[in-house]
Amino acid sequence: MYLYNYMKGKVTIVKGSYIVLENNDIGYQIKTANPFKFEIGTIIMLWTYLHIREDIMDIYGFGTSEERDLFLQLISVKGLGPKGALAIIASDSIEKVINAIKNSDTKYLQRFPGIGVKASQQIVLDLHGKINFGEEKVNEDPKVAYINEALKAMGYRQNEIKSIAAVIESNIEQPTAALIKTVLKSLSK
Repeated sequence: MYLYNYMKGKVTIVKGSYIVLENNDIGYQIKTANPFKFEIGTIIMLWTYLHIREDIMDIYGFGTSEERDLFLQLISVKGLGPKGALAIIASDSIEKVINAIKNSDTKYLQRFPGIGVKASQQIVLDLHGKINFGEEKVNEDPKVAYINEALKAMGYRQNEIKSIAAVIESNIEQPTAALIKTVLKSLSK
């Protein structure tokens, strides 16, 4: 679940870590991978993710939905935040990053800024066998998918969400709002 799935507008400012995208006379500051490949005045569409924490509300923008999906999976890794995930996406093609994770190539992952031995091992540990975007999720209940996306939007990591999969399945008959409350109670224990 994304508050802003994508944004289309005119690039008005390009800085080292963000751009400003004007849409309906509002300039949205969007954190993007550097170097940014569009020039000022260009009309573009960015796939977006709104990152909310206690004192942070940042919009991250990506050229493709696959880049955004990889970013979301990377920020689910223990100890890897949005800045590190964005640096990985900016540094190489997503196909090479995915192949490194699938092949447990920690040496390759260590070439990215801020990714050392422990961080590269954690990426492989948390994501090996779990990189699944671009592949259809067969027979996933829409309610389960909705709950999972809602939890991601609230800041829960993928491993936390997976830990309560049984709770979701055993209470699937509840109305969605009640099920979310049940799941949140389970996560707070």
